[in-house]
Amino acid sequence: MEALLIGIDAGCLPVFERLYEKDAIPNIKEICEGGVCGPLESQIPPWTPSAWPSMYTGVNPGKHGVYGFVDFDGYDWSVVTADDVREHAIWELLDEHGMSSVVVNVPVTHPPDEIDGAIVPGFIGPENPVCHPEGTLDELKRELGEYRVYPAYSRGDDKVTDDEKMDEYCRLVRMRGGAFRYLADKHRPDFGFVQFQKTDTVFHEFAGDAEKVERVYRVTDEEIGKILEEADPKRVFIASDHGMGPYEKYEFRINEYLRDKGYVETRKGGKGMPSWNPIRNQLREGHHEETWEPSTVERIAAYAAKFGLTAERVGKGLKTVGLDGVARRYAPRNVTRTANEQVDFPSSKAYMRARTELGIRINLEGREPNGVVPAEEYDSVRADLIEYLRGVSTPDGDPMFEDVAPREEYFHGPYVEKAVDIVTVPNDFEQFLSAQVLDGYFAPPTEPWNHKLDGVFAAKGVDIDRSAALEGAHLFDVAPTIMSALGIPYSDRMDGRSLPVVADAGAREYDPYEHEEADSLADDGVQDRLADLGYLE
Repeated sequence: MEALLIGIDAGCLPVFERLYEKDAIPNIKEICEGGVCGPLESQIPPWTPSAWPSMYTGVNPGKHGVYGFVDFDGYDWSVVTADDVREHAIWELLDEHGMSSVVVNVPVTHPPDEIDGAIVPGFIGPENPVCHPEGTLDELKRELGEYRVYPAYSRGDDKVTDDEKMDEYCRLVRMRGGAFRYLADKHRPDFGFVQFQKTDTVFHEFAGDAEKVERVYRVTDEEIGKILEEADPKRVFIASDHGMGPYEKYEFRINEYLRDKGYVETRKGGKGMPSWNPIRNQLREGHHEETWEPSTVERIAAYAAKFGLTAERVGKGLKTVGLDGVARRYAPRNVTRTANEQVDFPSSKAYMRARTELGIRINLEGREPNGVVPAEEYDSVRADLIEYLRGVSTPDGDPMFEDVAPREEYFHGPYVEKAVDIVTVPNDFEQFLSAQVLDGYFAPPTEPWNHKLDGVFAAKGVDIDRSAALEGAHLFDVAPTIMSALGIPYSDRMDGRSLPVVADAGAREYDPYEHEEADSLADDGVQDRLADLGYLE
């Protein structure tokens, strides 16, 4: 193998260095300390569904078109797929030069590209994804005994113990390693790319529990060691989509703030934003939905809410008699979401649609189906919102935001119109943003551990310059660096540069990306996995 890229979701030096002290990740440590290693600045927004496509295409979201877990069409949404990524991936460009690839578990790669080699999609795809070549998934299941994209339980399932959940985490990590080793041995690729997701999920689900984090990293490192031994790559790279760390400040309920400023209207019984738990479950069960509509029971719950019978009141009543757990177990999905107050998107002037987008959308006339802000008022409304948000301070007197800016300052390309209108960057990524409509602007963070801007990049092997400086390394630099390491010119549309750890192969023009709708999604079911990580509220 000429080059191997190991993707470690949420990997970062602060986490690595704590694990070095426990001798928990010797293979990762050898790559980092035996080669060249440093922080890798992520993009805005630094979340999985947008950041991994940015890494493997080398372009910003304004060029590839994916900004979050869901894509919006007016007020409706659909979970993103590889069809939404509108730029060539590394493995596609290598394929043009006669170089083969094996890609395993990389997020937002379903449906897969048809290349010389193999692709097994990962996160946000369905539980039984279409793989390339056809029949690869069945082959893996025969060879490994089982192969799954997602855990065999739902987050928050109190029937599954923490130990059982951790056992499942470790099984999933081993599946990634086993699948990659088998396919690499079969296809003998020039380029290999394997991604480990549980290094991120363990922080979200278990609030950064040090013992559980160490266990996940130990088994991940063991799999990396096996891959290195069997694939014997000439060059090995580590890259992450973002970092991970504690959120020790506040949660800011931005839609509550915007409601008081007169921008957000609310209602009970609307569609609102989906919870990721039902999305996750539908993915695992193989159901396909383009968007979410309230069920009959959910509509009844919403109607009851008009008379004060909210999920919160019901919950408090059941708790006093010890039945709240039973109610949660048997309640229809999404009842809480439907019955409680939420943003009325068509009636509002501006709102945060999804917190992981890190921004505000304006309900613009002529662009949105029921836009209420006239086009001639767009600039003034946006300017006013930016001024308001820049002035927000936490109860401690600290600025809530490191930056509040027009989207054009962060994104450029043919898909800028899909972005939020205003980008809101939390101060030092210690402040948590919430899109929920709840009493009060500030509260303790819903998640005590979450994403940080600095991930990690490391390189070791043939022709890798260990003395090279990595200052300013950015997520967009990974793709051109990998291609340079392989001696292949990277695309002149890439926003990154070839890092000086390898000889720069230079840029050249490639054919524009041509989008073709894939037929493979019809039976797959791509909508049931995000609230498992708390990404959608």
